[in-house]
Amino acid sequence: MPNGILFICLGNSCRSIMAEALARQFFPDFLINSAGITPLGSVAPETLHVLAESGVATEGLWSKGLTEIDWGACQVLVNLTNYSLETVLPPGCRISIIHHPVIDPFGKSLEVYRQAREAIRRFLAEELPKLLAQG
Repeated sequence: MPNGILFICLGNSCRSIMAEALARQFFPDFLINSAGITPLGSVAPETLHVLAESGVATEGLWSKGLTEIDWGACQVLVNLTNYSLETVLPPGCRISIIHHPVIDPFGKSLEVYRQAREAIRRFLAEELPKLLAQG
């Protein structure tokens, strides 16, 4: 079973940050990280709000790019966008990619952030464990 999971979205401000924070609850024995294809450099306040309102720890969350990732520690990458990632992965990167797009809440209402949070939570609770077990 893999020990490193990386969540990627476009800006690492909403979806992948939510996934990182939530996944730490679901998979405490895994190294969990997130990054953005074009990171915004900050976490959206709405992201922190919807995580906090559901009791999810937000300490240590920060927006980072793909160049800041220890690729050797990642065995599974979860792509939360509709973008193909083949062109942004480091050369020779051997990683299992799971494509699971989630609506981008950036710039939208808190309700859309909540919908994204719950979509990610369902994926982490119901689908990702099965996919990880398959190897």
